[in-house]
Amino acid sequence: MHRITVTGRVNLGHLFWLRSLAIIGQLVTIAVVQIFVGVHLPLPAMLLVISLEVAFNALTWWRVSRQRPESNLELFGQLWVDLGSLSALLFLSGGTTNPFVSLYLPSLAIAAAVLPWHLMLWLAAFAVACYAVLGFDSVPLNLDNPANLFDYYRAGMWVNFTVSVGLIAWFVARMSRALRQRDAALGDAQQRLLRDERAVALGVQAATVAHEIGTPLSTIAMLSEELRDAARTDKGLAPYTADLDLLEQQMTLCTSALARLRSRASAPASRQPVGEWLESFAQQWRLRHPHVKFEQLGTPPAEMNLDDTVAVSQILTILLDNAARASPDHVTLAATLSLPGDRIQFEVCDAGPGIPASLRGSLGSMPVDSTQGGHGVGLYLAFSAAARLGGSIELTDARETRPRGTRAVLRLPVAGRQSSGAGRTGTASSNTEKQA
Repeated sequence: MHRITVTGRVNLGHLFWLRSLAIIGQLVTIAVVQIFVGVHLPLPAMLLVISLEVAFNALTWWRVSRQRPESNLELFGQLWVDLGSLSALLFLSGGTTNPFVSLYLPSLAIAAAVLPWHLMLWLAAFAVACYAVLGFDSVPLNLDNPANLFDYYRAGMWVNFTVSVGLIAWFVARMSRALRQRDAALGDAQQRLLRDERAVALGVQAATVAHEIGTPLSTIAMLSEELRDAARTDKGLAPYTADLDLLEQQMTLCTSALARLRSRASAPASRQPVGEWLESFAQQWRLRHPHVKFEQLGTPPAEMNLDDTVAVSQILTILLDNAARASPDHVTLAATLSLPGDRIQFEVCDAGPGIPASLRGSLGSMPVDSTQGGHGVGLYLAFSAAARLGGSIELTDARETRPRGTRAVLRLPVAGRQSSGAGRTGTASSNTEKQA
């Protein structure tokens, strides 16, 4: 229903301009044949018909300016008035002997492009009935020199053919372009809906897994504590003290991740300056990956704000984790403003083997298995979250700075300067937090 409404409004605006051109053409034609051809027309009656057209077109402009949806029945009425006014003018100027009688065809072609078939049939029947009436009765043309009637008729047919071709080509081309744009927008919306549905499904699965692993983690934590107590008295367990420390550290990371998941699911989106937030984020990521050689390049634009730093943290964490798995000895992060300064760009680079050619087309569009043993779920969620924030992710080879590796670029809209106030708590961003 929405698709019909949008198309109808575009057509009504087109009909207004087409009728305006038709009125100008009618006045010019009447003046030319009256002055130069020597045809005596019933000017008062014809000018009355054109005046009614002008009044109706003024009402049409008022209707277009209201910016309210139209129905197909209203478009039917618009085209019916056009056919009726054309029939009245033809009746006053020779009927079917008038070379402009074939102007019925452009109006019917427009009707076929914008109306359902049953309304189009009614208009076609009306046009046929008018043509039949004009064949039986009309005001004959009064020429000063009737011997030149055939020459005048041939010239009029040429003008009529040119006008008809121009009208049909212009209107149908405009309508075809509008339909193609609408279909492309609908296809993009369907792709976004499919991606969102997949992200929601993965988010639900992630929440279910997080709930299920709570009990095993508690059991592991209890056993770890018992082993540490036993290691204090049993010398045979003393060599495993370092391993127990590492186990407890990893347990702490797991419980912290679950706690962050619960807090992010209920906390609203937060706006923070990029420089302040990025420094804190980089420090936390270093603590999670102490074995990775991580380097933060450049100075971030500290005066800019981000609407949802929680969601951005999740996206960058996924990108950095993938880079760390690919090359633990080289991971870089840089934040810059892209021209003309309305978007911020986060660039993550590694020195790994790069992106296989077989995965380039599917990365981010669906979960895929990677060469590092992952299943692509995190990267898929990162692409979905970036799209919800109005941004994008681009994966390319990092051959500009290194002989190999991957370059992941996250582009996001900035919320404004640091003094712009508190951030928005968008629903889409909150959904992204819950699903990631």
